[in-house]
Amino acid sequence: MHSFLSHLECSWTGERFDPDQLINLSPAGKPLLARYDLEAARRAFPREALADRPPTLWRYAEMLPVRDPAFRLSLGEGFTPLLPLSRLGADLGLPHLLAKEEGLNPTASFKARGLCLAVSRAAELGAKALAIPTAGNAGSAMAAYAARAGLPAYIYVPQDVPRPFVAEMKALGAQVTLVDGLITDCARFVREGVAEGRWFDVSTLKEPYRVEGKKTMGYELAEQLGWRLPDVIVYPTGGGTGIVGMWKAFAEMEALGWIGPQRPRMVSVQSAGCAPIVRAFQAGQRLAEPWQGAATVADGLRVPAAIGDFLIIDALRESGGTAVAVDDEELCQDMRALGRLEGLFPAPEAAATLSALRHLVADGWVRPDETVVLFLTGNGLKYTHLID
Repeated sequence: MHSFLSHLECSWTGERFDPDQLINLSPAGKPLLARYDLEAARRAFPREALADRPPTLWRYAEMLPVRDPAFRLSLGEGFTPLLPLSRLGADLGLPHLLAKEEGLNPTASFKARGLCLAVSRAAELGAKALAIPTAGNAGSAMAAYAARAGLPAYIYVPQDVPRPFVAEMKALGAQVTLVDGLITDCARFVREGVAEGRWFDVSTLKEPYRVEGKKTMGYELAEQLGWRLPDVIVYPTGGGTGIVGMWKAFAEMEALGWIGPQRPRMVSVQSAGCAPIVRAFQAGQRLAEPWQGAATVADGLRVPAAIGDFLIIDALRESGGTAVAVDDEELCQDMRALGRLEGLFPAPEAAATLSALRHLVADGWVRPDETVVLFLTGNGLKYTHLID
């Protein structure tokens, strides 16, 4: 299980960099993406090699960046169930409706994937302490993997984030600072600590490897569907790493000979109270202006500015996809609908995918014969205050 990591590439300029250094953004101030020797991997890593591997994201280790197996930290993340939503599908006229249940990851969200890789690689490259600004779940995941690695964790979180998140982070050994403001305000404190040499920043897309953890959702989806891809993927978008990662995974898998050129239509879902990607997409723009006055009960969607905005929007356009904003009342209703009809208790960000799908069905954008996958990115138990 040798990593075929080759180099880092600036997502904006294409400039190449040595991957074996602790690094955040490129000199252009844009995300760096991990690239692999795909020709060598195609020869040495057939998909049949997966047959007897453990059901964690490390089953794809050759296409992940950690070189030394001793640094492949694990809490059992990945290979989450792909569940049929038969009753909801019947209600919506979609017999092939599925959910990827990411709430079964460690710390109960998909953030475990990205932080597993970010922390593993940072530890391998010699980081001595880690910091992150977070709306909740990313901080919990970072704290868990930092504890696993034996690294100090410093977390900055908006003071109005639900208390279960803060309790979880503290229980996992992190030093937590509550900030009067949004995640963008939290990020300022992290940047100041980086400038002082106090820690390494593992913010969304501000280091190269969280996206590598998130891309494993794409690998798993193809594997679980017998090496085909669905027609539509509906994904809740704050920082957007999951869309960027899955789009990257599909290209890698085609280069490996694992899948063909067919791609899903990617749908980005945001809250009507914070929808910079939706606004930019609908305006035909590639870059998204920061959203002023961001407000939503779905904390993971309260991200006024995404540094990977152009990567998200590129994936939507290249796939023939779209972007949808839903209001808080809708997503709270769909938290209950997923529970009542399917026995699932999603976080509000996750429930927003169902709300968006209702709009897409009503508009005729999704056809009855299509296979649709909703990404349920987190469990609702940290949001019990939304259920009365």
